[in-house]
Amino acid sequence: MTGRLADINARIDTVHKLEAVIKAMRGIAAARVQEANQHLQSVRTYASTLGAGIAEVLALSPPSDAQTKHGQSAAILFAAEQGFAGSFSDRVFDAFGRLSGPIQLFLVGTRGLPEAEERGFPIAWQTPMISSPAQAPALASRLSDVVFDRIRMGAFDAITVLHAVPGGSHQGEMMVKSLMPFDFKRFPRNNTTEPPELTMPPAALLRDLIEEYVFAELVEATLLSFAAENEARMRAMIAAQDNTAETLASMLATSRQLRQEEITEEIIELAVSGLQRG
Repeated sequence: MTGRLADINARIDTVHKLEAVIKAMRGIAAARVQEANQHLQSVRTYASTLGAGIAEVLALSPPSDAQTKHGQSAAILFAAEQGFAGSFSDRVFDAFGRLSGPIQLFLVGTRGLPEAEERGFPIAWQTPMISSPAQAPALASRLSDVVFDRIRMGAFDAITVLHAVPGGSHQGEMMVKSLMPFDFKRFPRNNTTEPPELTMPPAALLRDLIEEYVFAELVEATLLSFAAENEARMRAMIAAQDNTAETLASMLATSRQLRQEEITEEIIELAVSGLQRG
């Protein structure tokens, strides 16, 4: 009896330690979500400023309708970088699988590698996901450099970004957004303002603004996916915490029962010993 009680108490101590780890992981994930949300506002303000500049340049130099089409497409997919995120990567790959036609896959997130291999999706390019929101611009810069270099080489002319969005339903919301061909209709031309003074040809300036705007969109996508992954981790930790609490309650009940049985045995032994002496 004493051995069983000691064993269950040791297991209770282990579960208490596990509970502390789960709470810490949940707290870290929550802090990362909050940090990502703080960075998002700055990125969106920057994108809005770029959009205003694009609208002004469009009034001077409308884009040409004649664009070379190669019929090739690519997609940037943001998967999980770390574990304990539930089915986070599954949902992103499900969305990718619903896209039509042959698509080159640009994968962000180490945890997505085995998922892509399991589903038979060949990877054209891969990089780890960020570990903090401050790293988002650097990752977006690498992505935009690779994307535009391959567009100039004629590898593809259409690119889509896929990522999870935080703050959605329990299963998570997905964003599937076209980056290229660039949608100029988002920026209505304002012909009433005074034309801006330019130090470079409008077409070259428009090209640079477009690339910078796509860069801002990639920073936003990185931050949103980072926040969504950590939200998924928070949900997983909440579920684990609930399971741990149930396990702990069951163990404590067993410990009390064993302790009571031990006390009862001791009382019986004392009573029998007293009767034998009497």
